[in-house]
Amino acid sequence: MDLCFIYADLPFWRAEVSRITLHIGGITFEDRRVQSADFQNAKETGQLKDGTILPFHQIPCLLVDGVPIAQTAGIARFCGKLAGLYPTDDDLKAAQIDQFVDLATDLNVMVSKTSSIEDPAEKVAARKELAQGLLARKLSMLERCIPEGSDWIVGPKITIADIAIWRLLGWLSSGILDGIPTHILKGFPNIRRVCLAVDTHPKVREWVAMKYPENYNRGQY
Repeated sequence: MDLCFIYADLPFWRAEVSRITLHIGGITFEDRRVQSADFQNAKETGQLKDGTILPFHQIPCLLVDGVPIAQTAGIARFCGKLAGLYPTDDDLKAAQIDQFVDLATDLNVMVSKTSSIEDPAEKVAARKELAQGLLARKLSMLERCIPEGSDWIVGPKITIADIAIWRLLGWLSSGILDGIPTHILKGFPNIRRVCLAVDTHPKVREWVAMKYPENYNRGQY
């Protein structure tokens, strides 16, 4: 099977959940990183310069023997099945994992809405309000869903849910988003434990060493 994963040259969770899943599983794939100009054009045309089709004019996109698959969660499930990080014979566990990947999407969308605020002061104020309000509430819900003492959200081993939450919350706690405090995970020991377990996973560390900029802040866990 020929796999080509397409995204920007960024360690964003929407890409990393699948990239790292494939890496953990020892699955060979082309890690194709498109430039901004190429993607901006594809947003209008639905095609990259080389003719690659993006079904919904967006990335990430995974080519499987040349057939494009879109949407973060759909790609992650496919990669998870190949790599053994998503069940193929347990529908309940699969659904349990799905809900956390979808939660990551919800949190992403919630925070990304503030990016459209043009005034810098208003943007920071909106993010501070979000961090102290709805975002904190959602993180409290996530905290309660993680079993006490468990390194993984849906055990007994790492799944795509853990990778998605780790990288999303790494982004949120990295300081890159003015108004979102780097200590946002303070008071959430279960979430922090999962994030640290992913962050110290040997294959994750291997991927980070190979692919991340040397001074890149992965987050405050």
